[in-house]
Amino acid sequence: MVKLIITVAPTGNVPTKEMNPNVPITRTDIAAQIYECWKEGAAVCHIHTRDKDGLPTSDVDVNRAVMEELDKYKDCDIIRQLSTGGRAGKTYHERGQMICVAPDMASLATGSSNFPTRANLNDPETVSYLAGEMKKYGVKPEIEVFDSAMIDAAVRLCEKGEISAPMHFNFVLGMRGSLPARAKTLFYLYESLPPSSTWGVSVIGKEHVDLSVMAMALGGHVRVGLEDNVYYSKGVLATNVALVKRMVNIAKAIGRDVATPAEAREILNLRKK
Repeated sequence: MVKLIITVAPTGNVPTKEMNPNVPITRTDIAAQIYECWKEGAAVCHIHTRDKDGLPTSDVDVNRAVMEELDKYKDCDIIRQLSTGGRAGKTYHERGQMICVAPDMASLATGSSNFPTRANLNDPETVSYLAGEMKKYGVKPEIEVFDSAMIDAAVRLCEKGEISAPMHFNFVLGMRGSLPARAKTLFYLYESLPPSSTWGVSVIGKEHVDLSVMAMALGGHVRVGLEDNVYYSKGVLATNVALVKRMVNIAKAIGRDVATPAEAREILNLRKK
């Protein structure tokens, strides 16, 4: 079986220091925690950034600053993935402005869905613009699947040449208003994937471990981090490093080797560094 890619999403748009004091907000803290997670086995980092007030931002200069902080860790070859999520910008120009810094990957939701208190709007014009920017700068999209229709939407984008195969999908399960964190949901999405695709899961809530293990058994990959779960277990606050370590230990226990960033780059068909 292909080696397991562990992605860490250290910050997100929603978690605050009040929710969990371990959430990294500044560029130095985000980079430092990514580096520690890389040392423990994370091959990909999914990066959200915050402004000086701690609020979500897509500002190109803030994103560039985080990338420059990561550059200071000379030995860290973690794959860098920036978020184009709708909470950090209203227009598609705002949301996609950081793609020009040319990370390895960027998130791309191919349709609209609901967040707990607002809509997650991704109209066709927005999706095409973001996909076009990624293609322009040689950035591989990670298709964020908040609804099963987003798989078919990605296939249509690929058929039109707006994104390239093989595609990589991330199933987001457990977000209130979107896909539930259930085994049958995971199996349905897995069975709906186009041939040659790679995929992983990002599970929010108490089902995080169970469904991550199921994904591992099916040959998929996993995402962990305070973006998705501020608790390690009931009543116990998490750290990004602890969440990565748990997945590494589970993978070892079930006999699934963990991919290095170089190996993950091959699995995901990313450009060479």
